[in-house]
Amino acid sequence: MTQKIVIAGSGFAGFWAAVSAMRAIAQAGKEGEIEVTMVSPTPNVTIRPRLYEAVLENMSPDISAQLAAIGVHHLAGLVEQIDSENQTLGVTSAEGQMLQLDYDRLVLATGSQLSVPPVAGFAEHGFNVDTLQSAQRLDAHLKALAAQPETPARNTVVVVGGGLTGLESAAEMPMRLRAILGSEANIRVVIVDTAAEVGAGMGAEPGVVIRQALEECGVEPRAGMRVTAIDADSVTLSSGERIAANTVILAAGVRAHPLVAQIPGERDGSGRIVGDAFLHAPAAAGVFVTGDTVKAATDALGNHNLMTCQHAMSLGRVAGHNAAAELVGLPLHPYSQPKYVTCLDLGAWGALYTEGWDRQVLFTRAEGKKIKQEINTQWIYPPAADRDALFAVANPDFVIVP
Repeated sequence: MTQKIVIAGSGFAGFWAAVSAMRAIAQAGKEGEIEVTMVSPTPNVTIRPRLYEAVLENMSPDISAQLAAIGVHHLAGLVEQIDSENQTLGVTSAEGQMLQLDYDRLVLATGSQLSVPPVAGFAEHGFNVDTLQSAQRLDAHLKALAAQPETPARNTVVVVGGGLTGLESAAEMPMRLRAILGSEANIRVVIVDTAAEVGAGMGAEPGVVIRQALEECGVEPRAGMRVTAIDADSVTLSSGERIAANTVILAAGVRAHPLVAQIPGERDGSGRIVGDAFLHAPAAAGVFVTGDTVKAATDALGNHNLMTCQHAMSLGRVAGHNAAAELVGLPLHPYSQPKYVTCLDLGAWGALYTEGWDRQVLFTRAEGKKIKQEINTQWIYPPAADRDALFAVANPDFVIVP
């Protein structure tokens, strides 16, 4: 009887889980005995870390050929319900049909979604770069500004959130606005951060570099503040300051996909399941959690994965391998990712590259930018549709870092 592995999600973690699972099945000589199905709306990997950029081409590469090359079936649809006791899934297909899938192992790789604070006006007037569709909506809005009468509000963009996405969006924005509105336009970009200093979350030394870069790019900081209201023409801050702006970009963090709530178990503050060393959901037999759905130890020093593609790719490889290994009799592989790097794009200034959880600054400006461009255009994209080449980089120990 054929056993079934279902992978929910086709992002970085889901894609690599599929490849790693098929690699393990092939190693065990069990091809034809284990069926691997990926469920997602379309067979695409959205390159989410790049959605702050001005050019949105090739941000959602099609992985149909890769899945076909390794023998993974793609089901176009959305997992809506998880019954972990009976090991079944309720799926709405792309045609609107309600389907039930049985599984022997489930790999939950549904990622995360933008966390929207309960502030009046965000839903109606805010923009974000959380999905390709939302990034395209922002891009269309920015380009349409050129047809509007020149006002301070038209020429101003406010970015809410001082994490990686907020910093990259803010640093990129002066160049984008000048390209759209002209070099003579009196543009203004403001970043709002609840931290005492913008960039403080990156650490003391990187924070100094970030603030210098933002100043050179022409980005105004508003630290120790939050947004209290937004309308079509302005943003109001907790300090009482009102900033005239037609464009407000929310980048205040993410939470695990709501589907994770259907899995029993301990969760962290971001809604992620606290997984074990093998990425099991400990309270749900047969379920593996990976990518942004899991909190897992990266080392023995107390560090845990972040909700980034850097960790998602490795987590996916481990979860996929282990899901298959349990069915084919291979040893399970514990998740470990002790090397941690950060490469932060800072617009025209360049980029900041750090290593270690203490974020030691190693490269800045043009040197950092070169590394960032390699990461963004090569390392995080799916390889070509060659079975052997895919399997060669799908082992659970494989990590792409500089």
